[in-house]
Amino acid sequence: EKYPSDFTFAPDVYNASSKRQGDAFVVGTYVDEWGCVFENLHDGVIGEVKDPIINDASDTDACVPPCELLPSNPEKARDIVNRACDETDKFVFASCLPRPWERYQFLRGTEEAMVDTMMPEEGGDQLLKKIHDFYMKELEFWTSTNVDAIFFMDDWGSQSQLLISPDAWRDQFKPLYRDYCDIAHSNGKFAFMHSDGNISSIYEDLVEVGVDAQNSQLFVMDMEALAKRVKGKITFWGEIDRQHVFPSEDPQVVKDAVRKVANHLYDPAGGIIAQFEVGPGAYPSNAMTVLDEWAAVHEESMVKH
Repeated sequence: EKYPSDFTFAPDVYNASSKRQGDAFVVGTYVDEWGCVFENLHDGVIGEVKDPIINDASDTDACVPPCELLPSNPEKARDIVNRACDETDKFVFASCLPRPWERYQFLRGTEEAMVDTMMPEEGGDQLLKKIHDFYMKELEFWTSTNVDAIFFMDDWGSQSQLLISPDAWRDQFKPLYRDYCDIAHSNGKFAFMHSDGNISSIYEDLVEVGVDAQNSQLFVMDMEALAKRVKGKITFWGEIDRQHVFPSEDPQVVKDAVRKVANHLYDPAGGIIAQFEVGPGAYPSNAMTVLDEWAAVHEESMVKH
């Protein structure tokens, strides 16, 4: 294997879910561990929430976090994780994925969730706290193991801007991500985050709360401006444009995309992880082109320095 992955995930040490039914990536109905019901129309892509299970944000009792999943015997589970970490030289992520905004949408429905962010005092703040408290319980376990990092996500941007006002985001969600980063750092772990869309308006906030590596859609943002603001303060965890570059039949388009990221954000001392997603419509050969070009970028930088 020419370019083996540097990353792996810790083993799943959770208990079985009493609510989960079906397959998240197969056509049909899927029920997740929180009881949210998804309708899948296409194989390989998770579906949309069919009927939100919380009709009123103030009805926090209707939100039942899946605490049953948490390891019944934390000490035994920790030993399993630590043994797996000891047996690999790869960078190990915790096998949990806090996603408070997306979970809120799954429970309430996207439109209602958007409205709730404008009036959090009508119950949304307490519902969000309940979600967040569960994720903190997960992270308490994982940060007590020998994993290298935690990984959390929420897709916050449209193609042009944040989905909610930056002020609402800072008031309601920024403190949650700070908590995730704090518990990671206080236990010697890194904090990695993923967020699709144009999130340029909150990049400094992500730096401030302590995100070590951010996975985002660089090509829907002004890369030059982003570099001036946060280069050297956060690691860019990918990526290469999956909407226009990966579907291209022209290898030069792919190479140029890598060079664009490199010219703005790369530093031989660090700051870039050569990550990307190969989705539907992409030419698989472009993946190797990306990796070859990144190898060339790095080799050239070593010669210069």
